[in-house]
Amino acid sequence: MPGPMPTLLDYHPPLDPYLNILHVDDDMLVVDKQSGLLSVPGKDPSLWDCVEYRARQTWPTAGMCHRLDKDTSGVLVLALNKRAHGRIGSQFEHRKTTKAYIARVAGIIAEDQGLVDLPLATDWDNKPRQRVDYENGRPAQTEWAVLEREADATRVRLHPLTGRTHQLRVHMKAIGHVILGDAFYADAETFAAADRLQLHAAELGLFHPTTGAFMTFVAPTPF
Repeated sequence: MPGPMPTLLDYHPPLDPYLNILHVDDDMLVVDKQSGLLSVPGKDPSLWDCVEYRARQTWPTAGMCHRLDKDTSGVLVLALNKRAHGRIGSQFEHRKTTKAYIARVAGIIAEDQGLVDLPLATDWDNKPRQRVDYENGRPAQTEWAVLEREADATRVRLHPLTGRTHQLRVHMKAIGHVILGDAFYADAETFAAADRLQLHAAELGLFHPTTGAFMTFVAPTPF
Protein backbone atom coordinates (compact mmCIF):
# COMPACT_ATOMS: atom_id res chain seq x y z
CA MET A 1 0.00 0.00 0.00
CA PRO A 2 1.22 3.53 -0.71
CA GLY A 3 2.16 5.73 2.19
CA PRO A 4 0.00 8.55 3.53
CA MET A 5 -1.09 11.05 0.88
CA PRO A 6 0.83 14.23 1.76
CA THR A 7 -1.01 17.51 2.00
CA LEU A 8 0.73 20.55 0.59
CA LEU A 9 -1.19 22.75 2.99
CA ASP A 10 1.19 21.57 5.74
CA TYR A 11 3.76 23.72 3.95
CA HIS A 12 6.73 24.90 5.98
CA PRO A 13 9.53 25.59 3.47
CA PRO A 14 13.11 25.81 4.75
CA LEU A 15 14.39 29.36 5.29
CA ASP A 16 18.12 28.81 5.76
CA PRO A 17 19.62 29.34 3.31
CA TYR A 18 16.89 31.56 1.87
CA LEU A 19 18.33 31.04 -1.63
CA ASN A 20 21.39 28.90 -2.28
CA ILE A 21 23.02 30.51 -5.35
CA LEU A 22 25.40 28.48 -7.52
CA HIS A 23 25.81 31.01 -10.37
CA VAL A 24 24.43 34.34 -11.53
CA ASP A 25 25.12 36.55 -14.56
CA ASP A 26 23.14 38.96 -16.74
CA ASP A 27 21.08 36.14 -18.28
CA MET A 28 20.50 33.48 -15.71
CA LEU A 29 20.41 32.52 -12.06
CA VAL A 30 21.29 28.96 -11.01
CA VAL A 31 20.33 27.79 -7.53
CA ASP A 32 20.58 24.66 -5.42
CA LYS A 33 16.95 24.19 -4.32
CA GLN A 34 16.32 22.73 -0.88
CA SER A 35 13.99 19.79 -0.36
CA GLY A 36 10.63 21.06 0.87
CA LEU A 37 10.58 24.28 -1.19
CA LEU A 38 8.29 24.70 -4.20
CA SER A 39 9.83 25.79 -7.52
CA VAL A 40 6.84 28.00 -8.44
CA PRO A 41 3.76 29.08 -6.43
CA GLY A 42 1.06 26.50 -5.78
CA LYS A 43 -2.61 27.03 -6.63
CA ASP A 44 -3.60 27.56 -3.01
CA PRO A 45 -2.81 31.11 -1.77
CA SER A 46 -0.88 29.68 1.19
CA LEU A 47 1.66 28.18 -1.23
CA TRP A 48 3.13 31.50 -2.36
CA ASP A 49 6.65 30.94 -1.05
CA CYS A 50 8.86 29.33 -3.71
CA VAL A 51 12.20 29.64 -5.50
CA GLU A 52 10.74 32.01 -8.11
CA TYR A 53 9.29 34.34 -5.45
CA ARG A 54 12.53 34.39 -3.48
CA ALA A 55 14.61 35.08 -6.60
CA ARG A 56 12.38 37.99 -7.59
CA GLN A 57 13.16 39.75 -4.31
CA THR A 58 16.59 40.48 -5.82
CA TRP A 59 16.03 39.87 -9.56
CA PRO A 60 12.47 41.09 -10.38
CA THR A 61 12.53 39.61 -13.91
CA ALA A 62 13.54 36.09 -12.81
CA GLY A 63 11.46 33.35 -14.40
CA MET A 64 11.61 29.58 -13.96
CA CYS A 65 12.94 27.62 -16.98
CA HIS A 66 12.03 24.17 -15.59
CA ARG A 67 10.88 22.73 -12.27
CA LEU A 68 11.80 20.27 -9.57
CA ASP A 69 9.22 18.59 -7.34
CA LYS A 70 8.86 20.23 -3.92
CA ASP A 71 10.62 17.36 -2.16
CA THR A 72 13.43 17.02 -4.73
CA SER A 73 16.54 19.13 -4.12
CA GLY A 74 19.22 20.29 -6.53
CA VAL A 75 20.15 22.40 -9.54
CA LEU A 76 17.45 24.73 -10.86
CA VAL A 77 17.81 27.43 -13.55
CA LEU A 78 15.93 30.72 -13.80
CA ALA A 79 16.23 33.15 -16.71
CA LEU A 80 16.66 36.86 -15.98
CA ASN A 81 15.32 38.20 -19.30
CA LYS A 82 12.91 37.12 -22.07
CA ARG A 83 15.60 36.30 -24.64
CA ALA A 84 17.46 34.07 -22.21
CA HIS A 85 14.19 32.45 -21.13
CA GLY A 86 13.38 31.52 -24.73
CA ARG A 87 16.82 30.12 -25.45
CA ILE A 88 17.12 28.13 -22.24
CA GLY A 89 13.52 26.92 -22.42
CA SER A 90 14.10 25.68 -25.95
CA GLN A 91 17.02 23.54 -24.75
CA PHE A 92 14.80 21.80 -22.20
CA GLU A 93 12.05 21.35 -24.78
CA HIS A 94 14.41 19.82 -27.37
CA ARG A 95 16.42 17.77 -24.84
CA LYS A 96 19.65 19.70 -25.40
CA THR A 97 20.32 19.83 -21.65
CA THR A 98 22.08 17.07 -19.70
CA LYS A 99 20.75 16.00 -16.30
CA ALA A 100 22.02 13.67 -13.61
CA TYR A 101 20.24 12.81 -10.37
CA ILE A 102 21.39 10.91 -7.30
CA ALA A 103 18.85 8.75 -5.45
CA ARG A 104 18.77 6.20 -2.66
CA VAL A 105 16.27 3.45 -3.35
CA ALA A 106 14.85 0.58 -1.32
CA GLY A 107 16.45 -2.84 -1.67
CA ILE A 108 19.55 -4.05 -3.44
CA ILE A 109 19.69 -3.68 -7.23
CA ALA A 110 21.58 -6.69 -8.56
CA GLU A 111 22.54 -5.34 -11.98
CA ASP A 112 25.06 -2.50 -12.33
CA GLN A 113 23.12 -0.43 -14.87
CA GLY A 114 20.05 -0.43 -17.06
CA LEU A 115 17.36 1.48 -18.91
CA VAL A 116 13.73 1.87 -17.86
CA ASP A 117 11.53 2.46 -20.91
CA LEU A 118 7.93 2.71 -19.67
CA PRO A 119 5.22 5.19 -20.79
CA LEU A 120 3.73 7.40 -18.09
CA ALA A 121 0.35 9.07 -17.60
CA THR A 122 -1.48 10.90 -14.83
CA ASP A 123 -3.26 8.61 -12.35
CA TRP A 124 -6.51 10.60 -12.46
CA ASP A 125 -7.98 8.85 -9.42
CA ASN A 126 -4.90 9.71 -7.33
CA LYS A 127 -3.61 13.05 -8.64
CA PRO A 128 -0.86 14.22 -8.65
CA ARG A 129 0.42 10.65 -8.75
CA GLN A 130 1.51 9.25 -12.13
CA ARG A 131 1.45 5.65 -13.33
CA VAL A 132 2.78 3.37 -16.04
CA ASP A 133 0.15 3.38 -18.80
CA TYR A 134 0.84 1.39 -21.98
CA GLU A 135 -2.30 2.65 -23.76
CA ASN A 136 -2.41 6.37 -22.94
CA GLY A 137 1.03 7.11 -21.50
CA ARG A 138 3.66 9.35 -23.05
CA PRO A 139 7.07 7.78 -23.81
CA ALA A 140 9.53 8.00 -20.92
CA GLN A 141 13.07 6.67 -20.57
CA THR A 142 15.48 6.69 -17.64
CA GLU A 143 19.05 5.38 -17.60
CA TRP A 144 20.36 4.24 -14.21
CA ALA A 145 23.68 3.08 -12.80
CA VAL A 146 24.51 1.73 -9.34
CA LEU A 147 26.96 3.86 -7.33
CA GLU A 148 26.90 1.99 -4.02
CA ARG A 149 25.07 -0.90 -2.38
CA GLU A 150 24.21 -0.45 1.30
CA ALA A 151 22.78 -2.98 3.76
CA ASP A 152 19.21 -2.68 2.44
CA ALA A 153 19.34 0.24 0.00
CA THR A 154 21.12 1.19 -3.21
CA ARG A 155 22.55 4.56 -4.24
CA VAL A 156 22.03 5.16 -7.95
CA ARG A 157 22.80 7.80 -10.56
CA LEU A 158 19.82 8.52 -12.80
CA HIS A 159 19.77 10.09 -16.27
CA PRO A 160 16.25 11.00 -17.43
CA LEU A 161 16.15 10.98 -21.24
CA THR A 162 12.65 12.50 -21.13
CA GLY A 163 11.12 14.94 -18.65
CA ARG A 164 7.79 13.51 -17.48
CA THR A 165 6.17 14.42 -14.17
CA HIS A 166 7.44 12.14 -11.34
CA GLN A 167 9.32 10.14 -14.00
CA LEU A 168 12.24 9.02 -11.83
CA ARG A 169 9.97 8.21 -8.89
CA VAL A 170 7.57 6.06 -10.95
CA HIS A 171 10.31 4.36 -12.97
CA MET A 172 12.21 3.33 -9.83
CA LYS A 173 9.00 2.00 -8.30
CA ALA A 174 8.24 0.11 -11.54
CA ILE A 175 11.50 -1.86 -11.31
CA GLY A 176 10.82 -2.68 -7.66
CA HIS A 177 13.05 -0.10 -5.95
CA VAL A 178 11.03 2.85 -4.63
CA ILE A 179 13.00 5.98 -3.70
CA LEU A 180 13.37 6.23 0.07
CA GLY A 181 11.22 8.88 1.74
CA ASP A 182 8.81 9.12 -1.21
CA ALA A 183 5.48 10.36 0.17
CA PHE A 184 3.61 9.51 -3.05
CA TYR A 185 4.90 6.08 -4.06
CA ALA A 186 6.52 4.40 -1.04
CA ASP A 187 4.81 2.18 1.50
CA ALA A 188 4.85 3.37 5.11
CA GLU A 189 8.11 1.61 5.96
CA THR A 190 10.02 2.89 2.92
CA PHE A 191 8.62 6.38 3.43
CA ALA A 192 9.81 6.37 7.05
CA ALA A 193 13.27 5.05 6.10
CA ALA A 194 14.51 8.60 5.35
CA ASP A 195 13.81 12.07 6.74
CA ARG A 196 13.21 13.45 3.20
CA LEU A 197 12.79 12.26 -0.37
CA GLN A 198 16.18 10.80 -1.29
CA LEU A 199 16.28 12.35 -4.77
CA HIS A 200 18.67 15.13 -5.75
CA ALA A 201 19.31 16.92 -9.06
CA ALA A 202 23.09 16.78 -8.80
CA GLU A 203 24.15 18.04 -12.25
CA LEU A 204 22.68 20.13 -15.05
CA GLY A 205 24.44 21.03 -18.28
CA LEU A 206 23.24 23.60 -20.82
CA PHE A 207 24.45 26.09 -23.42
CA HIS A 208 24.74 29.66 -22.16
CA PRO A 209 22.00 31.73 -23.86
CA THR A 210 24.42 34.50 -24.93
CA THR A 211 27.91 33.02 -25.27
CA GLY A 212 26.83 29.57 -26.44
CA ALA A 213 29.40 27.97 -24.14
CA PHE A 214 28.36 24.66 -22.61
CA MET A 215 28.21 24.97 -18.83
CA THR A 216 27.73 22.28 -16.19
CA PHE A 217 26.41 23.14 -12.73
CA VAL A 218 26.89 20.78 -9.81
CA ALA A 219 25.12 20.72 -6.43
CA PRO A 220 26.58 18.41 -3.77
CA THR A 221 24.25 15.62 -2.69
CA PRO A 222 22.92 16.40 0.82
CA PHE A 223 22.19 12.80 1.87
